Amino acid sequence: MERIDRIILAAIKEDMPKGDITTDNIFSRKDQIEGKFIAKEKGVISGIEIAERVFSFFPNVSIVWNKKDGDIVNPTDIIGKISGSARSILKGERLALNIMQRMSGIATKTNNLVNLVSHTHCQILDTRKTTPNFRILEKMAVEHGGGRNHRFSLSDMVMIKDNHIKAAGGISEAVAKVKKKVKNSRIEVEVENLAMLQEALKEDIDIIMLDNMSIDEMKKAVELTKDKLLEASGNINEETIKEIAETGVDFVSVGALTHSYKSLDISLKF
Repeated sequence: MERIDRIILAAIKEDMPKGDITTDNIFSRKDQIEGKFIAKEKGVISGIEIAERVFSFFPNVSIVWNKKDGDIVNPTDIIGKISGSARSILKGERLALNIMQRMSGIATKTNNLVNLVSHTHCQILDTRKTTPNFRILEKMAVEHGGGRNHRFSLSDMVMIKDNHIKAAGGISEAVAKVKKKVKNSRIEVEVENLAMLQEALKEDIDIIMLDNMSIDEMKKAVELTKDKLLEASGNINEETIKEIAETGVDFVSVGALTHSYKSLDISLKF
């Protein structure tokens, strides 16, 4: 929560570096208001915990939530009720809504994809294609939508991609160099074709990423792979994900979860 608090405090400073000259000059410290968070469209709600944390930095605010993170909401649903200091609520409302709308958009997009592959064993993963410094919130939203987090950062696990392979001189060379220095870490290797897959299958690694392969290539890859997990990646969307999951891969990673979502429309009405 300390990392999230730093994000919130930086956002508050950005939004009102010298206070709120409108609110502070209309309302006194004693003025009270009440409001409702209302869903304007159907989706998966996310960011409730963070919105509450936003208002914890403003005095004399009380919130009662009717929903929790991960719940489905429909148009006109009352997500929660807020009451207390007019100054505090008006200062925090836009930041709280910005976070909830964006996190709910990610959760909704994730949930749509999860539902499309629910008849398979395939799981939906996010990527590192996130907004700088907001990754923790965006990956939290993916989980609220039913997806799973891939590595949070470059420090979490070894992931040998195309540029690593080219620079090292091949898959076996890259894996050998890593294994000399890295212990107790999962290793994932990206391959672009079946020839590279065959090379990767000879190595003591955990996961193989099938990057931008055709459906037929992925099916063949599943047939060839017995003791390693397979992850499909590359330009995956609502139109293609079902067929990809049905090839038998274990995971599908989708960068669009956190870079091409639509914010969910949520309002705060007094």
